[in-house]
Amino acid sequence: MATVNQRALPGFSLSLGYSVCYLGLLVLIPLAACFLKAASLSAAQLWDAVWNERVRAAYALTFGASLAAAGANAVLGLLVAWVLVRYPFPGKRLFDALVDLPFALPTAVAGLVFSSLYVPSGWLGQYLVPLGIEAAYSRLGIVLVLIFTGFPFVVRTVQPVLEGLEAELEEVASTLGAGRWQTFCRVIWPPLVPPLLTGFALAFARALGEYGSVVFIAGNKPFRTEIAPVLIVARLEEFAYGEATALAVVLLVMSFALLGAINLLERWSKSRAI
Repeated sequence: MATVNQRALPGFSLSLGYSVCYLGLLVLIPLAACFLKAASLSAAQLWDAVWNERVRAAYALTFGASLAAAGANAVLGLLVAWVLVRYPFPGKRLFDALVDLPFALPTAVAGLVFSSLYVPSGWLGQYLVPLGIEAAYSRLGIVLVLIFTGFPFVVRTVQPVLEGLEAELEEVASTLGAGRWQTFCRVIWPPLVPPLLTGFALAFARALGEYGSVVFIAGNKPFRTEIAPVLIVARLEEFAYGEATALAVVLLVMSFALLGAINLLERWSKSRAI
């Protein structure tokens, strides 16, 4: 019998050429330029640029706020995904569409809205500030806007898994005498762990490099409310390009590490599904 040797996609060579050209022009060349600019500093200058007292304070706030926001998103995202999948209610489609609002809304707009809400004269600030809760120009405000920008990642990674769970498994567990909590822990929770971890990592990676929403609500005070991306912009405004690119390289390395972790989590999720 004659065999037909056909490529899965026609025009593979041309498509590969366009892909490599796109990847080189928009990704690889800018990244290489960033690393080369940082390498122009001496070892002492590089160390001072990425590990002085002000930079360490910015790192601590950036990673701490990102972890707090990603943890909050993991909890809130799981609850919202559960409600969207398991319960019918009026306006469900609109509520589901609003989950993706942070993807479409410019982050600068989100920062302006949050800052106007939580200032002492704002709609929420006029009630929270007398209670001692200051969200505008504080670390709390940074965490709030990071929760807003990273929220859809958890919902959209957990929601398809919840929709794919077979209701018969829960019915069987109930028939065998399992309570609601036992059914959740033994039947529902194990398949949710991989997508929940993936959503957490995606939300953390998004928060790590967020700038537009934070710059309007943080106050950008050195050692207090200054995050690493804002410090990079400050270095650029001082014409310290080498120091700015050195800080950018640190965040790039962390982003690549997170991407690797996300890929490993996705592979683990697929292996668990199989």
